[in-house]
Amino acid sequence: MENTKLQRINELAKLAKERELTAEEIQERDALRKEYISEWRKGFIEVLENTYVQTPDGKKTKLTDKKAKQ
Repeated sequence: MENTKLQRINELAKLAKERELTAEEIQERDALRKEYISEWRKGFIEVLENTYVQTPDGKKTKLTDKKAKQ
């Protein structure tokens, strides 16, 4: 996410503490939050997909998706 968008999220959070946000500001904040969370999830999934568990005997196994096992 662009640094300017993160700064805007922080600006809106600060404004929300000082006063009530306008309808346009609330919509902007919600859209920015959704975008931030979406990008965070993508990054987190990438980390998990490249994570291995090493057992005491030295064998490495890749993490598997719990949903796929069910």
